Amino acid sequence: LGLGVLSAFCIAGAAALELKPGDKAPAFSLEGSDGKTYTLDQFKGKSAVVIAWFPKAFTGGCTKECKSLRENSKALKDLKVAYFTASVDTSEQNTKFAKSLDLDYPILSDPDKSVAKDYGVLNAARGFSNRWTFYIDKEGVIKAIDKEVKVDKAGTDVAAKLKELGLVAE
Repeated sequence: LGLGVLSAFCIAGAAALELKPGDKAPAFSLEGSDGKTYTLDQFKGKSAVVIAWFPKAFTGGCTKECKSLRENSKALKDLKVAYFTASVDTSEQNTKFAKSLDLDYPILSDPDKSVAKDYGVLNAARGFSNRWTFYIDKEGVIKAIDKEVKVDKAGTDVAAKLKELGLVAE
């Protein structure tokens, strides 16, 4: 009985740590594939932020997802939000990946996996992040988390979700 109660407590405790809409987004400071460092704070009061975590650079699904965002860049830029893809790959790896796809937005790198852990996207068994997209308002509050990303439609889906959530600039 004691072990069962302990197990239930641990499971409940783990569930409480998972981010959900309405939670404050964890702060981050990550290097982008463009060589600049980005923080959540730099967008506070200015624009919504989208962070689309993907598992690994130079893999099929991640390539499709990043290309879809690039192909929809005009629609996304017109919404006046900050948007990024992110992974636990090194900045060197993500810079090569971004250049190979001619991306016009930065890929954020989290090689020590600390931000991925803070966002709850790190898949410890596989050693890289889950494919989840976070929608954060300009006050730093998570408005939605998409855990069912369709890589071929990522760009159009992100634009539609931003409009649905009312996160676009007026």
